[in-house]
Amino acid sequence: MATKILYFTVNGRPEKAEFPVGCPAEDVKDLFRSAAEAGPHDILKLYNPKGNIINISPSLEPNGPNAFYKLEVVAADRNSETLGAGLAGALGFDLSSMEKRLQGLEKKILIEASETPAVVHEMKKQVDSFQEKLENVEHLSWLGLFKDLSEGTHKPSPFYHKRTLHKTRKECEHVREQFLQMSSLQVSEEVRQYLKTPTFDNWQWEDAEIMVLLQVMYTDLDFIAAFNIEPEVLQQFLFEVYRRYNNIPFHNFKHCFCVTQMMYGLIWLTDLKSKMDSVDLLIMLTCAVCHDLDHTGYNNAYQINARTELALRYNDISPLENHHCAVAFEILEKTESNIFRNLSMDQYKRIREGIIKCILATDMTRHNEILNKFKSILPSFDFTNKDHRDVLMMILIKVSDISNEARPMEVAEPWLDCLLQEFYNQSDKEKLEGLPVTPFMDRDKVTKPSSQTGFIRFVLLPLFIELANLFPCLEQHIIDPVRKALDYYTEMEKALEKEKQIRAQSDNAAKSKEETVGPQGPAQSHAEAGPEALRADTQ
Repeated sequence: MATKILYFTVNGRPEKAEFPVGCPAEDVKDLFRSAAEAGPHDILKLYNPKGNIINISPSLEPNGPNAFYKLEVVAADRNSETLGAGLAGALGFDLSSMEKRLQGLEKKILIEASETPAVVHEMKKQVDSFQEKLENVEHLSWLGLFKDLSEGTHKPSPFYHKRTLHKTRKECEHVREQFLQMSSLQVSEEVRQYLKTPTFDNWQWEDAEIMVLLQVMYTDLDFIAAFNIEPEVLQQFLFEVYRRYNNIPFHNFKHCFCVTQMMYGLIWLTDLKSKMDSVDLLIMLTCAVCHDLDHTGYNNAYQINARTELALRYNDISPLENHHCAVAFEILEKTESNIFRNLSMDQYKRIREGIIKCILATDMTRHNEILNKFKSILPSFDFTNKDHRDVLMMILIKVSDISNEARPMEVAEPWLDCLLQEFYNQSDKEKLEGLPVTPFMDRDKVTKPSSQTGFIRFVLLPLFIELANLFPCLEQHIIDPVRKALDYYTEMEKALEKEKQIRAQSDNAAKSKEETVGPQGPAQSHAEAGPEALRADTQ
């Protein structure tokens, strides 16, 4: 079997990696992770000999010992130490040692056997699962053990997690400093092209790097020149956006990036630059950046049922989406972060109207209304018709917002885990507060596959198919992957159902056996005791 050999350094230490041509991307990432002795939640960054950031994938070009790649662990999940390490120590486990041994074994097998056996994948999965249970407290949140009930102006975070809801000043300043240091770096052409595809892997990039990539999007769509956006104003805008996304499992800054990156990719894939003017494109990209600002992890149903401040302020009408819009324009009201400050009044008015319209369209209670409107104009769609363009822009932000399943499974599935974590947090809180429990969020009723099969079949595919009717080129890029995801979760659902049936049969068999054996116990004891004992009983 043909193999690739790569030479690289880790913390100045030379390493050599060998893997089969065409091996899975995850195996290559695990190989580099093992070489760096990095944990499963650490973020790796790879530079080519020219100093440009490149993607860790099987397509890496082989190099020689005189042209090393450079591998760095750029961000470690330091927050995972405290609770996990403490509990593990109390239970007598050394997770760090277990991880290092497993990583060393993986590295050795990858080099000697060319592929990782299933048993090692299973071991790794079990170790990761056990560590996650030790490090996280979400599965205990229904007990209310972690709710801060202290008096005072400080409100407890509405999210049961080991990080605070809002980013700390220290956290923000650290990321800001990193971003400003990186903002002048040249992003390689390979990354720029990769950024235009739905297969882009967000998990490889830390927050400061994500801000650089967002800056690249505004630059490569010619917004900087067309709208006279000063670089320092764009940087301040992106930093303020980053700061106003909260530390929650799903609707966070990385989700903001994924939605924006998908919108950016759709603009290039459908050649919208030749069909719509730059103001419309600026509206679409900016509304994607701002569409979930200051989301607290609880949906509109919770806001309304709990009579939160947002629900009262917006009269139960799309409270979250209205809030996202308001926060966006709070940021844009500041001169130092107003990327529209050099536009005419008419341009600004058009952009504000468009951003509000698009962000409000992400309220899923309006899904059928917007989709049916798009279907009605599709046969005679006209790019010169403003009403038609407005509906298309709403459809594009909706597609981008729920597009994770159009990505490769290794990118999409972790996002589903994050979403379910956020859903379960909400249903736990609803139970604690005596509110109606949102059915599709109830951890006692919803499984991973069941949460997706219906959503893909009845929401995702109908929406994506209608967009592909206007842009047939999208069939291979977003519809084929979604169909594969549906097959994947359908098979997972069948497997879980089969396992459930087998467990039920086993439980019934055990119960029947107990019932059969139970009454015979004393008689059997008498028989084994012999005739003398029986005679004694009859006397």
